[in-house]
Amino acid sequence: MMNGSDKHSRTWMRSREFLGPLITIGIVQLVAAMDGPVVVFALPKIQNELGLSDAGRSWVVTAYLLTFGGLILLGGRLGDTLGRKRTFVLGVAFFTVASALCAVAWDESSLVVARLLHGVAAAIVAPTCTALLASAFPKGPARNAAAAMFGATAAIGAVLGLSWGGVLTGMSWRLVFVLNVPVGLLVLYLARTMLQETERERKRLDVAGSALATVAFIAAVFGFSLAPEKGWLSPATIGLGLLALTAFVAFVAVERRAENPIVPFNLFVDRSRVAAFAAIFVVSGISFTMTVLIALYLQNIMGYSPLHAGVAFVPVAIAMAVGTITASRLVTRFSPRIMVIMGAVLVVSGIFFGGSNLSRDLAYFPNLIVPIFIGAIGIGMITVPLGLALVGSVGPDRIGPVSAIIVMLQSVGGPVMLVIIQMVITLRTRQLGGTDGPVQNMNAGQLHALDLGYTYGLLCLAGVAVLLAVVALGIGYTAKQVAHAQKLQSTADVDPGVTAE
Repeated sequence: MMNGSDKHSRTWMRSREFLGPLITIGIVQLVAAMDGPVVVFALPKIQNELGLSDAGRSWVVTAYLLTFGGLILLGGRLGDTLGRKRTFVLGVAFFTVASALCAVAWDESSLVVARLLHGVAAAIVAPTCTALLASAFPKGPARNAAAAMFGATAAIGAVLGLSWGGVLTGMSWRLVFVLNVPVGLLVLYLARTMLQETERERKRLDVAGSALATVAFIAAVFGFSLAPEKGWLSPATIGLGLLALTAFVAFVAVERRAENPIVPFNLFVDRSRVAAFAAIFVVSGISFTMTVLIALYLQNIMGYSPLHAGVAFVPVAIAMAVGTITASRLVTRFSPRIMVIMGAVLVVSGIFFGGSNLSRDLAYFPNLIVPIFIGAIGIGMITVPLGLALVGSVGPDRIGPVSAIIVMLQSVGGPVMLVIIQMVITLRTRQLGGTDGPVQNMNAGQLHALDLGYTYGLLCLAGVAVLLAVVALGIGYTAKQVAHAQKLQSTADVDPGVTAE
């Protein structure tokens, strides 16, 4: 029998005060979850229509992730300084404008710049959505229900991005971005009428640190992507390398003196924590790069349509979920080191055997999907123990900064790894007599060289997974520490906004 408090909670959860913010923030969560897979599977069409180089094609996704990862820590603190509603409205408006710019892009440069702005907007919106979860819904059943809805929305968005994104791309890749404009306008209206403003805190923002970190990442990745085309000793490559190095040195100097640094350096004095951070960076890079390469191979080499490729990739998303669920049950019995090594063995096996047998006439089942399915399970198994180990390695007052660094590493690991592996593929393809650019302009011999280039790139990615297992040897946390962190997460009602601190 329900008591008075339960009845009040259920009545309130059917009210406008609960449903309004839930729908407003939930729509943004859905669009954000769809963006990644939608754009990845639209890449071949974008490249063919705009005549992008292979490096330019990679930048359509890496530009977004680099600005997102570099600025998300600053974006999380904007809500506390300006007010979360105001920051949310600002971010959504910026995201809508950036989407419109992507939709009307006329060449490589205009699209990459628009995607850079897209990432800036996402860096403002994403942490603010998480913080609004705490301010819009009171502790207890209401917040728990809202958190569950957001988690389900993220999963649904990822699958919809694979299927619905294929439908849109089949008509025109520009629709992928056009659709965000009316959705953004709807969210702006709902936000102004449904969300309540929060109190502002007088806090000095580390703008210089965020900007320098972003410049360092972009310059380094851009330099790697240009090197195969321009040469390692070209003025552009050397200039970008010097810019990245200068920005990094300045970043370290600024962070040491900052009142509220975005990256507290004292979190890097523990060897096990550094190894876990490095493992998160590497596994995020493997996961993202594997997704992009398979999406490109299915369309460029095997001739799949965007819809066919997206649907064919759904089992991979399911496999990652299976790995995550499995890991959540094993983390209390095996140490993070053992869990990461077991996952890495699956990743190496899947990518190596899948990559070794790639060919234009390869059967989707079982030759392609089974090895990749196994590798995806391994990726899912790795992420859970790493996150829990890092949270369990610090006190409650340091969970926020650690969580923020995890998000940053996950965001930048993908583009860094993709650019490096794409560079390897380009060099190998050219060695075999191939070329880069749109596949519609290639002859049979050049397509065969590209096919072998993809194979070589995937085998190199398997080598990176071996490196991941080596890095895991430095993680000294025990299963008991992880179990404590898991219990802390399940019993403590932590303000979600802390991850932006």
